[in-house]
Amino acid sequence: MDVDKSDNTDASADMGSPFMEFKTSIPENGLVLAWLTRDNTKPIRPQTGSALHTRFGSFQHNSMISSKYGTQLASSSSTQAGFIHLLHPTPELWSMSLPHRTQIVYTPDASYIVQRLRIRPGSRVIEAGTGSASFTHALARTVAKNGRIWTFEFHEPRYGIAKKEIEEHGLDSVVKCSHGDVCKDGFISACDENLDASAVFLDLPSPWIAIPHLKTVISKKKIVRICCFSPCMEQVQRTIEALQKEGWLDIEMVEVSCKRWEARKEMIRKPEDAIERLRDIKRRRNEGLRKRNERIISQEQNEETASEPQENGAATPAEKFILDKPFLPSEYNPWGRGKRVHEGEDGYEWKDVSKVEAELKSHTSYLTFAYLPPLVPGKEEMLVPSR
Repeated sequence: MDVDKSDNTDASADMGSPFMEFKTSIPENGLVLAWLTRDNTKPIRPQTGSALHTRFGSFQHNSMISSKYGTQLASSSSTQAGFIHLLHPTPELWSMSLPHRTQIVYTPDASYIVQRLRIRPGSRVIEAGTGSASFTHALARTVAKNGRIWTFEFHEPRYGIAKKEIEEHGLDSVVKCSHGDVCKDGFISACDENLDASAVFLDLPSPWIAIPHLKTVISKKKIVRICCFSPCMEQVQRTIEALQKEGWLDIEMVEVSCKRWEARKEMIRKPEDAIERLRDIKRRRNEGLRKRNERIISQEQNEETASEPQENGAATPAEKFILDKPFLPSEYNPWGRGKRVHEGEDGYEWKDVSKVEAELKSHTSYLTFAYLPPLVPGKEEMLVPSR
């Protein structure tokens, strides 16, 4: 994990998890996310005497300690005037800053999954396919201190890194990370306690193999909801077949397509302004024609002079004309006055509008949802809720 910190990594556990408790100021050795650009967020742990070195300059850790989260910190370099923002950790920001060991569940998918699985404080959740533990952080924040999460990872190096991150972030009291193959050994290979889960999230290459193992670890007294995260339609088809065979109901496949909306300001224009703009365009066109004619006459009159040798450093008439030519801005010009009007500039009337991204983000995965009703008391059959 590429986090700037000292050898003392246990201090964060004593301070509580920053992902579950909001803090006002930045403690020493506390996790803070340094926002460099929209695409570059660096997790660091401020230590006395250390510094963060970036292309925007150097930032002393001493200046970060005891500062408020959200502070804009200026560079201490004399030759660079850059700055960064010190942000409080959240699962959303963490998904942007963590090193991607696998494909992760981004915020649009994560928020929809949590809502569809009806995960809330106190919920008991099974996750198979820990990966980079991005979604694990979102689940931990949602279930809070009274909830429980069991997450399984087959790949041992990824399991070790994820387990270390969970402990460093103070989430190990809520999250239990296990190493095992749930498709082969089921969900009890590394967990002896009664899971009694009411929500299941499977991010596996072959979720249809793991689905039959769920009946031994999910709740039999309440409705259990499941979500399978699969990038390919063939995986979805086989998953649906397994869910139907095991008695899961209301099976539905969803693809979340996300577009960002931006808040913008749009200038309010009146008919009188449009008429004046047309007049101004005509005046500028006539002025351009006049200057062009003058240039042609000037070039004809000075043709012989232009061909004669010039003194060293002296400009030719043509060069002199170019140097003396006034600068005419060609930037965005809503009024035809030869100047750029910045969005929200004083002296103009504006209205607030929203602007959506022109294109959808690329495909992430398909989400397959279903639920399993509880067993009828005293009988080995499921209680199907009336519609």
